Amino acid sequence: MVVLYGLVYFLPFGVFEYWTTNEDGPSEWLQFAAYAGACVCSLRVLWQRRRRWRSLQWLAWLLLALFLFYVAAEEISWGERVHGWGVEALRQINAQKETNIHNLPAVQNYLHVSFIAAGLFFGFAGWRWMPRIDAWPARRYSLYFLIVALFYTYFDLSWITHAERIRNDQEGLELLMAVGLFLHARQWAFNPPSLAAAADREPAGSPD
Repeated sequence: MVVLYGLVYFLPFGVFEYWTTNEDGPSEWLQFAAYAGACVCSLRVLWQRRRRWRSLQWLAWLLLALFLFYVAAEEISWGERVHGWGVEALRQINAQKETNIHNLPAVQNYLHVSFIAAGLFFGFAGWRWMPRIDAWPARRYSLYFLIVALFYTYFDLSWITHAERIRNDQEGLELLMAVGLFLHARQWAFNPPSLAAAADREPAGSPD
């Protein structure tokens, strides 16, 4: 974000707008890389804990890995932007004529709400109400998610109330959430807290 708003913002010829609003711009590909990297890190955690596959912790990491895989795949329309293959039935009803779900008219109207919900969950609800589940990002990562939730909340309210509207730098802001999840998953995959601290977060009575 420092590079985006400290350097790219001042570049001429609409470079900043290309980065932050273009559906196939650098910010979107960086999001894909962050989500895909976070998914790989989550799979590494699952492998490291494979002997505890029946535990609540393992299930939470599995859910996170599936979520990250889905979002990463959606970012590049399940690879259609790379190999050109797609599902014609989805293309015909897709707002951008691509093979993805999040740009279907029935889903697109709720995208901002989903970002608000995800931002509040990963940025507050997860660590506040389920502190023993280490698959949810810790409090130190809160701003990566709460800023996104705040942005979309204000953006939507400004349209509803006809208040002063802010720039819709959606791709740049959404990159924050992707980076936050990557940093969280990378820590647990390669530099987890001590075993004692990890064990302390295990819900009481969870099977090994």
